[in-house]
Amino acid sequence: MAMIVSGKEAGKGQQQAAAMETGKYVRYTPEQVDALERVYNECPKPSSLKRQQLIRECPILSNIEPKQIKVWFQNRRCREKQRKEASRLQTVNRKLTAMNKLLMEENDRLQKQVSHLVYENGYMRQQLHNPSVATTDTSCESVVTSGQHHHQQNPTPQHPQRDANPAGLLAIAEETLAEFLSKATGTAVDWVQMVGMKPGPDSIGIIAVSHNCSGVAARACGLVSLEPTKVAEILKDRPSWYRECRCLDVLTVIPAGNGGNIELIYMQTYAPTTLAVARDFWTLRYTTALEDGSLVICERSLTPATGGPAGPPAPNFVRAEMLPSGYLIRPCEGGGSMIHIVDHVDLDPWSVPEVLRPLYESSKILAQKTTIAALRHLTQIAQEISGEVPYGGGRQPAVLRAFSQRLSRGFNDAVNGFSDDGWSLLGSDGVEDVTIAINSSPNKLLGSHANPSALYSTLGGGILCSKASMLLQNVPPAILVRFLREHRSEWADCGVDAYSAASLRANPYAVPGVRASTGFLGSQVILPLAHTAEHEEFLEVIRLEGHGFNQDDVILSRDMYMLQLCSGVDENAVGACAQLVFAPIDESFDDDLPLLPSGFRVIPLDPKTDSPATTRTLDLASMLETGSGATARSVNETASSTYNVRSVLTIAFQFTYENHLRDNVAAMARQYVRSVVASVQTVAMAIAPSRPGCQIGVKQPPGSPEAHTLAQWISRSYRTHTGVELFQVDSQANDTLLKLLWHHPDAIMCCSLKASGTTYLYTFLICAMIDNLSTPMTEMASPVFTFSNQAGLDMLETTLIALQDHTLEKILDDSGRKVLCSEFPKIMQQGFSYLPSGICLSSMGRPVSYEQAVTWKVLNEEDSPHCLAFMFVNWSFV
Repeated sequence: MAMIVSGKEAGKGQQQAAAMETGKYVRYTPEQVDALERVYNECPKPSSLKRQQLIRECPILSNIEPKQIKVWFQNRRCREKQRKEASRLQTVNRKLTAMNKLLMEENDRLQKQVSHLVYENGYMRQQLHNPSVATTDTSCESVVTSGQHHHQQNPTPQHPQRDANPAGLLAIAEETLAEFLSKATGTAVDWVQMVGMKPGPDSIGIIAVSHNCSGVAARACGLVSLEPTKVAEILKDRPSWYRECRCLDVLTVIPAGNGGNIELIYMQTYAPTTLAVARDFWTLRYTTALEDGSLVICERSLTPATGGPAGPPAPNFVRAEMLPSGYLIRPCEGGGSMIHIVDHVDLDPWSVPEVLRPLYESSKILAQKTTIAALRHLTQIAQEISGEVPYGGGRQPAVLRAFSQRLSRGFNDAVNGFSDDGWSLLGSDGVEDVTIAINSSPNKLLGSHANPSALYSTLGGGILCSKASMLLQNVPPAILVRFLREHRSEWADCGVDAYSAASLRANPYAVPGVRASTGFLGSQVILPLAHTAEHEEFLEVIRLEGHGFNQDDVILSRDMYMLQLCSGVDENAVGACAQLVFAPIDESFDDDLPLLPSGFRVIPLDPKTDSPATTRTLDLASMLETGSGATARSVNETASSTYNVRSVLTIAFQFTYENHLRDNVAAMARQYVRSVVASVQTVAMAIAPSRPGCQIGVKQPPGSPEAHTLAQWISRSYRTHTGVELFQVDSQANDTLLKLLWHHPDAIMCCSLKASGTTYLYTFLICAMIDNLSTPMTEMASPVFTFSNQAGLDMLETTLIALQDHTLEKILDDSGRKVLCSEFPKIMQQGFSYLPSGICLSSMGRPVSYEQAVTWKVLNEEDSPHCLAFMFVNWSFV
């Protein structure tokens, strides 16, 4: 029942404080509180009508005023908010406490490592100043020599052959445990902090890579809000999070002490590119508990050196070695786990072509694809369990993760084309740049969850894969994949997309290329589905808006859909692989729909130590470095070294085919991949210099006469024709003119028509004017661009290297060409003309608006026309 009390007695608690405004404090009975709580669970913020209805329908609340009910709900929401905030702060505090403990342990390890190195350094100095020490004090020499050998090579100790029995395997397991712990918490490996992975409460953890050790190694220390047993269960299920794991078979399980066990495991991994052979591992995995309650899962390869039984043979794989690796999982106070992960492998890099060896010798790549991937997967699962990850498209996170896994696995299967999956090579057309593989029995490949019959007609057929790999120079993988994702029209063919989409429907579309289509597809729309905790991977649906081609092509009048996985688009992630994988889906988007993934994978190779190879360039701005000083040069050199990297690009496209059309589909697929390769090469050349220090490419010797001369001709001709200075400066030194030309805010470019070594400037204008544009410029030798300043390159979205591949006809629209032709007499008479505002196109097809354009004849020293210059004023992308 309700009671009225004085305002002074209402000073305790938030409910009394809120009730002071009404002058009443209500004490509710337990039955009334239960009734209000039931309503609160259904509707935390009821409306006025809802509160009045509650009083009417609940007799035990009939003696309470609606205003008092409103105050109760306000207080209840406030208490709930405070409770959640307190819980969040407690979680953050526990995480900070655990992270502080982790950092203190890491600091202790580093101090031990520093002390060891200082001792070695001091003794080496003593040896250098007193050579007799090296011959007399053999004990110290032994210590230092072994230490150097340990830090430089980290050899695997040789062990006598053990019997393949539980006792012998347990001895191997205990040695593996000791060596793993020395790497996870000791100084057995020189760990170096990985660039860009700073520890902190919001970071994924402390990431380090090996320095001067045999093989490649990576280590991670982090915190997750999962219990140790759950963490161990997830990490042991390697195929669920390790994208390169093709299969993992546990062949033998032997019980061990502390509730642990010893497992003999055979694992196969995918090759990341078509240019290398896949790897497999034969390992012993030891799971046990330590005295402090920590769980340990450690693993190493069984070899003649370590002992144990021989592993199963695999003719199509290269046997790699796993050095002592594993997971140390320690419970945290208040819940959660502190995890130490160590991955240490020898991938036999000498078995791959020399250019690809960095893929197998880079500890940064190992860290990204294995060590960090495990920690991120645990973090993702923890957030899903806690409800921090929202559902996408009405699907639970586990279902979306399964889609991502199927896309990645399907793409890996296509790239590798294992014979035991049913793949076989098809004969080439005489050129070995593209590989064609077919699979006439893809049931195993698609898996039991999908219905393969949905992909094939009653005529019989299979899957065809067209794939290729290539090397890229100075192209950041993240930027390239981001461009391919956002500008699909630059490389994709709508007819091929339609053919892929038709394989999911009852009436397949004809093979692209057999008959020409006359329509076009509209733009793409990206519909996000899910992303990982750190936004390093995106799952999305791509809707390709359809506009009918022909009346018969009903399929093309409908929108098409792609399920797409994009990862590695963070430019600051060192050693990360960038990938874009997609597969056609129908509108139903069923959970068990079959997927045929296609796409791109770009893997960075370590920067070369030798000087960059000479490449073709039109670098007329080579003098931009002259007089810039040592500081500017060092900045440019640093930026250049950062982006002067090579990458290996792998492309794979999958199609279904009917048996009677197999050869037609193969020809189409082969030609399509070649066209995609050509498009990607063009894009790569355009985006290669997209960072400071890389815009100009390989420098010519300072003082290039061509650079000085052209800058002087452009400036002098502009002043002669218009009576106005192009560059407002006092000094007319050649190097100053060149710098001013290059950094001018407006786009300045020169074009001419090259034929048989002679420059013909006005051929295209005369023809166009006489024929009144009846002769398309594409049928004539269209003038090409020979030079552009930085603003012009930005406007054209190209580089000096690729500038010669672009013609004037390609960037001017019909209106621009007509205006230029109409102004031709004025250009001939007075040497220049002002053109009105208009629209042109960049090399990527993007519209560019400009406020005004100026064109003038550039005259050489003999006052003869050398080229035609254009200046687009106040340009911007539309």
